[in-house]
Amino acid sequence: MARCGADLIDLHLLRSKKLVKPAMKFHGRGDGRVEKVAYDPEKKLAKVNAEQYFSPLSTEVWQYRIGGYQVMEKWLRDRKRKCLDLAGVKHYCRVAAALKETMVVQKKIDAIYNDVDGIAGLTN
Repeated sequence: MARCGADLIDLHLLRSKKLVKPAMKFHGRGDGRVEKVAYDPEKKLAKVNAEQYFSPLSTEVWQYRIGGYQVMEKWLRDRKRKCLDLAGVKHYCRVAAALKETMVVQKKIDAIYNDVDGIAGLTN
């Protein structure tokens, strides 16, 4: 459980080695201006304007919420009418990778908890 906690810390601080080469990329031509944020679940992409988008982005990662906010959508909406620079594009891709890995760690934690809870139930 402690290892999972340490993994989550590294993921959420974006310092995990698993984030070095994110799978998601920024596509299209333009200045990166965030105009209209939209998600296409069939194509697995998040549009920032008519010509540019991030993909592949799974529906699970797009819909992931922290504190009531849909993380990936909120990040883009907070930058509406601004142009994404290279650092912003890289950051967004790393956040997507961190959320994807977070879901993996959460499943491990759930499994560990269920195992521990089952053992604890036997001793009561």
